[in-house]
Amino acid sequence: MPAKGISLHIGLNFVNPDHYGGWDGELKACEYDAKDLKAIAEGRGFKSSMLLTARATSDAVIAGILDAAKQLKSGDLFLLTYSGHGGQVPDTNGDETDEGRQDETWVLWDRQLVDDELWDLWGRFRAGVRIFVLSDSCHSGTVTRQMPAFPASGPAPRIRMLPPKQAAKVYRQNKALYDGIQDVMPAGEKAPVRPSVILISGCQDNQFSLDGNRNGLFTETLKKVWRKGKFAGGYRRFRDEIAQRMPTQQTPHYTLVGKVNPAFEIQRPFSI
Repeated sequence: MPAKGISLHIGLNFVNPDHYGGWDGELKACEYDAKDLKAIAEGRGFKSSMLLTARATSDAVIAGILDAAKQLKSGDLFLLTYSGHGGQVPDTNGDETDEGRQDETWVLWDRQLVDDELWDLWGRFRAGVRIFVLSDSCHSGTVTRQMPAFPASGPAPRIRMLPPKQAAKVYRQNKALYDGIQDVMPAGEKAPVRPSVILISGCQDNQFSLDGNRNGLFTETLKKVWRKGKFAGGYRRFRDEIAQRMPTQQTPHYTLVGKVNPAFEIQRPFSI
């Protein structure tokens, strides 16, 4: 039986200010990113779904990932793409080793999805499943890091990050929620992951992912490297060629999670 491919594409141009202390997180290009990556996936034979802005709730994202986990078996491929703000909450279960002790988050419509939750979701997939994640957002680092120096004249570029002061405010107002999420997942990132996960994210820990008018810089560059399917090479080469086309202040990050699978890494991206 041939392998199966399922993809889920998430893009948020706004978030619900009721949860984020009056902040709506306006971005321009995240919905375009999700639509364009969905088109690539469908062109490669994936069964695809998409969650945009107000539909990209924590419940909907978790349900979409769990649905894929139930359907996929060893050898199948799950593609998950996220375009939006990255955020942070304090690490309360001790699974993080970075100096600032922060858990990374995806800033969804109704709340942040903590990386511990993603780790738990990877654990729901069967051994042998391949998972490819693209995240066009800021991530990691510490919440005290400095904002970049923008030009003195002209509008400042939009960056895909929940501002540190706002992140601290959101956590204070929702401490029971975020601490409770980590309480029920005490292993956090130390939990076992049976599938093989490749994550390519839009920037390094100490950098910022830039938004655009039609695509985020990372997604825009990815599309140029992909060349409508003409790209030849594996996942590391894909990341490297994207990085070569991007400015030094935004370098895509390559991460492996779960079972090491060299055969997966050398496959052409988006290959079911």
